[in-house]
Amino acid sequence: MRTALNDLLGIEAPLVGFNRSPGVVAEVSRAGGLGVLAATAYTPAELDAQLTWIERQVQGRPYGVDLLVPGKKAAGDPRDLVASLRAQIPDEHVRFVEGLLERYDIPPASRPPTSNGELAVNLDPSGVPALLDVVFAHPIALVANALGTPPPTLVDRGHAAGVVVASLVGKPEHAVRQLDAGVDLLVAQGTEAGGHTGTIATMILTPEIVDIAGDVPVLAAGGIASGRQMAAALALGAAGVWCGSVWLSTHEDITPLSVKRKFLAATSSDTLRSPLRTGKPARQLRSAWHDEWERPGSPAPLPMPLQPMLIGEAWERIDEAADRGHPGATALESFFIGQVVGAFAELRPAAEVAGRIIDDCARRLRELGTLGG
Repeated sequence: MRTALNDLLGIEAPLVGFNRSPGVVAEVSRAGGLGVLAATAYTPAELDAQLTWIERQVQGRPYGVDLLVPGKKAAGDPRDLVASLRAQIPDEHVRFVEGLLERYDIPPASRPPTSNGELAVNLDPSGVPALLDVVFAHPIALVANALGTPPPTLVDRGHAAGVVVASLVGKPEHAVRQLDAGVDLLVAQGTEAGGHTGTIATMILTPEIVDIAGDVPVLAAGGIASGRQMAAALALGAAGVWCGSVWLSTHEDITPLSVKRKFLAATSSDTLRSPLRTGKPARQLRSAWHDEWERPGSPAPLPMPLQPMLIGEAWERIDEAADRGHPGATALESFFIGQVVGAFAELRPAAEVAGRIIDDCARRLRELGTLGG
């Protein structure tokens, strides 16, 4: 399989694997695709350490980094960004979260909570340069913005460094704005995907974006976890695929085992798009957490980044308690996941998952070639 993506990124197979776990990123690149690290949750020092580790594992193979720089979010005072954002969180919301944890008997965390201030900084344009300084100090092949049009600093620095700049889109109008911004690669992400998505299905969205993009390569994303689905994306005109959810069924992925157990038991109907984790609609596994917020009288979710700042400590407590088998925490437990969760049967090594997708896609393309007579 050779497409425009192979030549653009110097990879053997047109498969991009997106994940927050360095181990997954390394295995996808080692398998011949392009591993892409979700970087927004890391401090600059942490990101530098993770990228250094990945480079040792891939030994010269290409890899990439994904940032989250939303175009619309709650604004704070740049002189004291975190404090000014925290001051915007209503007491009503704080009491609601505290009451929810009490109703489900969620115990306190065994260690001090992680500050969500770093996430707020990383989601703000003022915090992007520090991450970009780290990113471009490493020999990355691709930098992507996963939410909204990438800021000019990201595009300009990418092009100056000879790095491919990619951006995810959920509507045709998004693609037009991204192309005007100068991106080199579009990712058409359908509503089936995990995380932040729009409402248009991958089967519809991909050819729409391909037609708009012209000579700019397009990747299909959303609902792609097998070779057959990858082959379908190529048939729609995509130059490759961007896969995210499938890696949550791998051993290398750092998602808590308590969440992975729920993934293995879930069906493709057990997800929903909701702003309850980030403040923007993101597909995730439905749980009692969503039921509680949807009850009459519950407060509306806050905009990004106020919502993740509000609930960050709560989720640390839930994850820790669920990992110990706590019933209430297990009922609340959830994470971002696409509709392909219904296909999860067991946990496997990331290298095996990547190899199977690539090999099965090649096999299916050969089979389709025989149908032409």
